[in-house]
Amino acid sequence: MATMVQETAAVRKIAGQDVRATPVSEIRRYELAAFLRHRREHITPEQVGLPRGRRRRTPGLRREEVAQLSAVGVTWYTWLEQARDIQVSVQVLDALARALLLDASERAHLFNLAGAIDPAPGAHCPSVTEAQRALLEQLEPIPACIQNSRYDILAYNRTYGRLLCDLDAIAPADRNCMVLCYTNPDWQSSIVLLEDTMRLMAAKFRASMAGHLGEPAWKMLLKRLSAESAAFREAWERHEVVSARSKRKQFRNAHVGLLTLDHTDLWLGPHDGPRMVTYAPADEGSRAGLERLLAVALERERTERSAV
Repeated sequence: MATMVQETAAVRKIAGQDVRATPVSEIRRYELAAFLRHRREHITPEQVGLPRGRRRRTPGLRREEVAQLSAVGVTWYTWLEQARDIQVSVQVLDALARALLLDASERAHLFNLAGAIDPAPGAHCPSVTEAQRALLEQLEPIPACIQNSRYDILAYNRTYGRLLCDLDAIAPADRNCMVLCYTNPDWQSSIVLLEDTMRLMAAKFRASMAGHLGEPAWKMLLKRLSAESAAFREAWERHEVVSARSKRKQFRNAHVGLLTLDHTDLWLGPHDGPRMVTYAPADEGSRAGLERLLAVALERERTERSAV
């Protein structure tokens, strides 16, 4: 009870006439604490797969439940909700965003309050310009997307969005070629030489990561892949490396069948930075297939608009 009174008094002080004398960092801590508390109290146990129990008095989730879901200590999370002056890593912020079921706007708010940069691929990426988005559309029916060196898919056109799976149905945070290649069944079933592709992707990722060792976003992705895919762990332990290169690839598309496409990287900045990935048809059959795939995407688009 004493702690709650202290918290309330401190928040009132910050919200009142003393705000100009209050450090910005302290204001951020109390805003962050209030935001976490509010979100926790408005999520039911059922929403996160936890039993409600008979003696629950706390509205929403308990602190220990959020701590468990986020894989952090209960005491540490309690300190966070008490606006203690503690360091919060982007990995923990990412875990809290997932545990509290934050949408894109709420996630951005969480990272802003913590004074951190969101490493997730769903975060706003200023490197993708409107001109580049227009170019992606003009390339249709050739599938094309913009990726960074971590294989986050930052933008894509309609044929790329239907090439290996329904990308629109994938959460922005999961639109990463490494994650999709190793964990998404639809993506995997679309790749003709899946085992070879998995091994190649791990080798390319290791080569790319050499220039980003220690960066939180890269470490988070590596940790996720290692935890979710035995195939990735096996490929990663090979310690193979290969640089990015153009290559002819075959896909077994769910809508139009077999496609043989020539992959090309068009670099948008320094080598190993952002790039536009394109898949040009290698034969007339594949060209016709891409035309049909674009028609599928356009029909889906029209159906969704008419339903609104």
